[in-house]
Amino acid sequence: MITLDELQITTAEIYRGHEGLVRTISPSPSGQWLLSGGDDGTVRFWEVLSGRCVKKVEVGEAIKCVAWNPNPNLSLVALATASQVLLLTPPLAMTDKQVITATERLLSEETEPNTGEGPVTWINAEGEELLQGIRVKIQHPKAVSMVLIHQVSRRRSQNPFSRNKGLVQSVAFHPIRAYFLLATQRSIRIYNLLKQELTKKLTANAKWISSMAVHPGGDHVICGSYDCRLSWFDLDLSTKPYKTLRHHKRAVRAAAFSHSYPLFASASDDGSVIVCHGTVFSDLLQNPLLVPVKVLKGHVITHDLGVLDVTFHPSQPWVFSSGADGTVRLFT
Repeated sequence: MITLDELQITTAEIYRGHEGLVRTISPSPSGQWLLSGGDDGTVRFWEVLSGRCVKKVEVGEAIKCVAWNPNPNLSLVALATASQVLLLTPPLAMTDKQVITATERLLSEETEPNTGEGPVTWINAEGEELLQGIRVKIQHPKAVSMVLIHQVSRRRSQNPFSRNKGLVQSVAFHPIRAYFLLATQRSIRIYNLLKQELTKKLTANAKWISSMAVHPGGDHVICGSYDCRLSWFDLDLSTKPYKTLRHHKRAVRAAAFSHSYPLFASASDDGSVIVCHGTVFSDLLQNPLLVPVKVLKGHVITHDLGVLDVTFHPSQPWVFSSGADGTVRLFT
């Protein structure tokens, strides 16, 4: 277990290449590769240690979110724009043959014909898109305001909620249970997907929630807000924040937990990432211990925007961040 004295963080690598805002980043399960997406309409694959851009995919519209499939036995990434979700396979050099075979089997499974009557249309990529690694396109016929859950193996999409009670800001699957978390402007709703019912509603002391992250253990949630706050919820304790941290001077844009260390981080328009030590005890009578340990700086505030996304390396106590200045940074 890492101690606070051992947590000496410096800027180890700067990944340059994007033009404009870099809104979203995601590391591969192995931690060897990093995926980034920005307003320049490109998705880039980086080698983490060398900082080399291995591949650039031209999408043609601003990238809102990217995510690497957390299953190491599949080589698949997803990205979202304003109107569609794309499924890509990373460059072959990043993947071993067994994983490639399993991924191809998933993508080539026979499915029912797409009638186009559902909320979205599933389309197999062709031509130049296929050469770039784009395999499947999930297209929305109009602006997206609903929450949809997509099943890749069956090429099906469903809306598990009759209607959204507020503007959706962030969504997440529970790491252990069949729960789904949905953050709107003022609250976080936790749904049981098996029973398709609301199990809990968390109320944040915030004017407008911007982001959300779930602790790997599943019993704690953090959410950032545009009024400079980061709220920690203990799901076994209360539906109100256990603690609210006000360390940032401007809007909090993103929040993340480490899956290997008792660390969490927040990214803000003040140009900084704040890393905190969050100890969760097995004794349920003992409250979590939250200690800020490091302020990471380096991103240049651009057009009044600072750090737009933050995430941890899957196995090391390293932090990745992306900003409005067009850079992605690694702090080790």
